[in-house]
Amino acid sequence: MNNNTDLINLIKSNYYKFSKGQKQIAQFIIDHYDKAAFMTAAKIGETVDVSESTVVRFAVSIGYSGFPELQKALQVLIKNKLTTVQRIGLEEDSGNDTDKQQKKIIKNELTNMRNLLDNLDTDAIDKAVDIILNANKVYILGLRTSFTLANYLGFYLDVILDNVKVLNNSGVNSLYEEIIRIKESDVLIVISYPRYSKNTLEATEFVKEHNAKIIAITDTESSPLYPISDVSILAKSSMVSFIDSLVVPMCILNNLIISIGMQEKDEIVEYYKKLEQLWDNHSIYQHD
Repeated sequence: MNNNTDLINLIKSNYYKFSKGQKQIAQFIIDHYDKAAFMTAAKIGETVDVSESTVVRFAVSIGYSGFPELQKALQVLIKNKLTTVQRIGLEEDSGNDTDKQQKKIIKNELTNMRNLLDNLDTDAIDKAVDIILNANKVYILGLRTSFTLANYLGFYLDVILDNVKVLNNSGVNSLYEEIIRIKESDVLIVISYPRYSKNTLEATEFVKEHNAKIIAITDTESSPLYPISDVSILAKSSMVSFIDSLVVPMCILNNLIISIGMQEKDEIVEYYKKLEQLWDNHSIYQHD
């Protein structure tokens, strides 16, 4: 299954081929894909009055290995398509049990972290570290919620390296002014999650045209950044909410920072020795 295929259009284009039961499933997904993404095959079958096996066969008929793969595709779809208001509506469906809801949020994050541990592409991180350490200049781009991540990454990379620039978040014009001189010897680290920022994508395409290296930190292979990056570090999150969870991508950033830091250990130690002396001289931190 092509990850860039719009699933709803795929279902619509194959609608005439489906059996009567499959058409009922197809129509339910088209009308309620936000809910279908979190329903089991048995539950969807019960809802549209077909068997669970019919739901599984439906998934296979449109190119998936089974229902779990179709469900994952639906979850990617809603992260890209749902508005903030629609995301809030999904949370309202969870009920009014605040204790249960709060624990559910944490369990969801733990599941995401376990998935990251099981699927971490260490080769991609190693390749990204090598590109960053050999770059003439390191640019970091993240807009909207991802700007928090970009600032965090920039703060620590600036401790390790002396060629780091976090790109401005104040507007498109200032953004292009900052990257207009980017060269082949430079690298752009770009961070973007659903709903993907159009400005982020266009700026990354501009960098691609200038033949600079691109390291993308994003969620899945269906991200528009994936095909245009030299290295993609995927930090997937299945949370659907009116906020964007930064837990998994923050873990990826920590991994990247520490991996770079371990190769520049002597410089970091010297840097912090000087900083500690400055902090003491200016009473930056409270002492007992």
